[in-house]
Amino acid sequence: MVDTISIARILREISTRMTENRDRLVKLDQVNGDGDLGISMDDGFRALAEFFEGGEVPEDLGTALRYGAKILNSSAPSSLGTILSFGLMGMAKALHGKASAEPIEVAQALVAGVENIMAKAESAPGEKTILDSLHPGALALASGLGEEERPVEDAVGKAAQAAADGSEATCQMAAVHGRAAYSAARSIGVLDGGSVVGRLIFEGIKAGAVAER
Repeated sequence: MVDTISIARILREISTRMTENRDRLVKLDQVNGDGDLGISMDDGFRALAEFFEGGEVPEDLGTALRYGAKILNSSAPSSLGTILSFGLMGMAKALHGKASAEPIEVAQALVAGVENIMAKAESAPGEKTILDSLHPGALALASGLGEEERPVEDAVGKAAQAAADGSEATCQMAAVHGRAAYSAARSIGVLDGGSVVGRLIFEGIKAGAVAER
């Protein structure tokens, strides 16, 4: 079962990866963005992990994730911080009223979170954004956990690989949103920094889920 302790473990793994890749994310963002991606993601996920590791986190998963969305949005004051907070809010709605949930329920909530991002940000996979890694990763996780007798380790491994493949595919895409869209042709051949954040999120999910077993 997944509870706030499980989520705290996963968020710590994600936060560690954001710290380790802080400079890389800054460099990727400097190509077509403000160059603050690594800073905001490092700060944001550290604050989110610390909240879930603290003694005042609500037991209800939905309430905890809703509070977490506010913390991430304020601690990572960037467009991606806001976008990811949409994802947490979508997950919060799906898990409201549950102190714990089966892995498949959490995976389905993650899909709901990604769908909320798509609706709120008016974006979709294929537009060179974080959705190009989050969307395939979430679908692969839900699909893998939905298969009978498939080990959690296999499902999260499959999801992490799907997110990585989705991120790599952004190199061949032209930007549709943000500053990069003003010179869309120049964005082709460049890896999208947001998609790398999505990839790191699934690497953290994989590490946290395996450590729990």
